[in-house]
Order: sequence, then structure tokens, then C-alpha cells
Amino acid sequence: MLYTTQMDAARRGIITKQMEHVATYEQIDVEILRDLVARGQVAIPANKNHHALTPYGIGNKLKTKINVNLGTSRDCLDLNVEMEKVMTAVHLGAESIMDLSSYGDTTTFRKKLTAECPAIIGTVPIYDAVVYYNKPLKNITSDEWMNIVRMHAEDGVDFMTIHCGINRATAHSFKQTHRHTNIVSRGGSMIFAWMELTGCENPFYERYDELLEICAEYDVTLSLGDACRPGSIHDAGDISQIKELVTLGELTERAWAKNVQVIIEGPGHMPLNQIQANMEIQQTICKGAPFYVLGPLVTDVAPGYDHITAAIGGAIAATHGASFLCYVTPAEHLRLPTLEDVREGIIASKIAAHAADVAKGIPGATNWDYEMSEARRNLDWEKQFDLAIDPEKARRYREESTPEKEDTCTMCGKMCAMRNINKILRGEDVDIME
Repeated sequence: MLYTTQMDAARRGIITKQMEHVATYEQIDVEILRDLVARGQVAIPANKNHHALTPYGIGNKLKTKINVNLGTSRDCLDLNVEMEKVMTAVHLGAESIMDLSSYGDTTTFRKKLTAECPAIIGTVPIYDAVVYYNKPLKNITSDEWMNIVRMHAEDGVDFMTIHCGINRATAHSFKQTHRHTNIVSRGGSMIFAWMELTGCENPFYERYDELLEICAEYDVTLSLGDACRPGSIHDAGDISQIKELVTLGELTERAWAKNVQVIIEGPGHMPLNQIQANMEIQQTICKGAPFYVLGPLVTDVAPGYDHITAAIGGAIAATHGASFLCYVTPAEHLRLPTLEDVREGIIASKIAAHAADVAKGIPGATNWDYEMSEARRNLDWEKQFDLAIDPEKARRYREESTPEKEDTCTMCGKMCAMRNINKILRGEDVDIME
């Protein structure tokens, strides 16, 4: 093997087949892409054991990608249902699937994903450790935490969220700040609790070099988790969040020194007026590493509609530097999402991603909108359905309310501006009241 990771290959001047695929998809010169990978500003998560993978690049100079969180819980254990959600997500265009399973036969599900799913696969090994070892949190050893990471890497996982930044120092700072909503990261809360119960340092921070060796061996992209992300807009941009971000910036440079690709997790909940500044701070502290945002949700008062609050925040975040949007479903804060929840969350996130790509001037982004506008001008319904971000819903709405005239809809009828201007420009009469 001439290289260990995509970053190592890029730094050696080697263009991999994954880089070639990404460059073609992104309409970008492959040498420009190689340079971005070499500098850590684009990550191509591509575990050597994920043979079904269709590779994608993640970086703010590329198309904005979306991630879909799925997986079993103690209350919802049906692996077949979760796999149906996975295939629906892929069909709807999700570039990444994150398995957050926290109960049941997690190993079988994870291996099935990496064997069959073409999307990027991510996991949070901390969750799986509790399931796998089936013992109290405080009794899991430092070695066992690390062994779970290796197991996921061997199984072909492309990126892992590891909460390395919540070390003893940042945990002490958190306890002094008296946050409104404390720690809302599931993995972060588990590591914080483990440190409090054992009196030990976060093993992923303490044994970070060992973690990097595992990532380099399998070319796992390290997603540096933000344990102290704000869980309410009240906590946005506070000392706990920023202190951890500084630690993540330091860990990013240590990872790059070992040729390990990195993405940085970000907020969370954040008011509209803070999002741009937050993205710019992250880009500065983490030297342009791809930013992976969980929303951000721009208000806390919309349970049942948090796919909308997240899409608003995600569009602004991606416009100003975020590269990777984690979808949020209407079920956020309420339950495990159903198949329909997953669908709605994906569509909302894809709208946010595309809107940001238009704003950023990503090559080809506005072509899609231009074609749709042309189809609307021509009252070409089939073309509009084909181009729609959710063709099935667009077609269903049209069929549920049939107009008297095919060249109208039931909103405007013969008063349709498109229809009438087309007629006038063709020299025809306009028959609004007939």
C-alpha cells in the first residue's frame, strides 16, 4: 500500500479512485480537490473495509452533504424497520447514515450497513460499548472503550464520533458555568458521567495517539464530538461550548499530523444572529476543518416541527461555512422517528443544503432551479415533478386537487399568470371568465 489514508495519499501527490469520483461529482479539478484533502479542508470518509461505499467529499467548497441518524433503541428494536429507513434515506439522496443503535444486536446491524449500504456510514462507539459489554457504565475500562473503536473500524465504519474534547479540564469548566440545559450530547454525557464515577481522565483524550493509530490503519475519519454543544439557545456560544471547541482545534492538528481526516461537530441550538459568527470562529480555531452541525435549531419552542427550525439554521450555517448537516426530524425531542418522520427530516435538510449551495455559488447549484423555473413557465407538470426535491409529494398534491383546465391548478385556475402571459405572448386571447 502506497498510503494509509486519503489525507496521506493527497499529501504524497497520489490521486485515489475516491478522489477521482468526488471530483467528477463535484465538478471540480481533481488536483484542487487533492490539495484540499491534503490540507484537511475536505474529508473523504472511506474505510478500507467498506466495499459498498460510494465516496463523497465533505468540505465547505463542495456541495453541502446531509447525514441521517438512525438505529434501534430499547423501546424500538426492529432491525428490519431501521433497514427500511436506511434504504429510504439513500433513495432520497442522503449521503451519510449514522447508526446510533443503543440496544439489541448492534453488531449485526452495523455489519449489514457496511456490507450493503453505499452511503457513508458513521457510528458513536460509546453507545455500543454499553450494549456490547452489558455492564454498569463505571465498570467499563479504558481498554474496553478503545477496543470498541477498533471493532467498529474493522467492521468498515467510515467515520466515528468520539467525544475527545470533554476532558477533565473542560468538565471542570462545565461544572463552574451552571448551564441552563447542562450537557445534552448523549455520548458526551456518558463520558462525563464515566469520568465523575471513576475519577479518571477521558480515555479517548488520554489515549488520543492510540485512537489516531486505529483511525489511520483503517482510514476512519474522526468526527470530533461536541459534548458541550448548546442544548438551548440560552446556552449558545457560552464558555463550555467555546472551551471545548478550542480543545477540538488542538486535537484536529494532532490528527492531521498523523494523516487522519477530521470533521468537527457543532451546535446544537443557536439563535439566528449568532450562527454566522459561530461558523467563522470554528473555521478559525479548527483551521478550516469541515464543520458538521446538528441543526442548529434556531428556537426551542417547536416540538413536532424541529425539522423546520433545524432547516432554517442549517441553511444559514452552511452558507457561512458548515459542510455537513445532520438532519432533524419532526420527532426530535419526542420519540424515535418513524419512516415518515425520516422522510420529512431528509427533505427539510436537503432543502437547507441546496439553498446554501445556491448562496455559496457551488458549481451547477442554480442549474436545478433554472430548469424548474423553466418547467413552471411552460406549465410542464411532468417536468416539474421530475425536478422536485420530493417528486412523490408534488405529484400527489396535484392529483388530489384536479383543475378544470390542464394548463392551470386549483389555486388560480384561469387567472394563472404563467398561463395568461404565455397566451398573450403567443398572440392568443385570454379567456379568464369563460
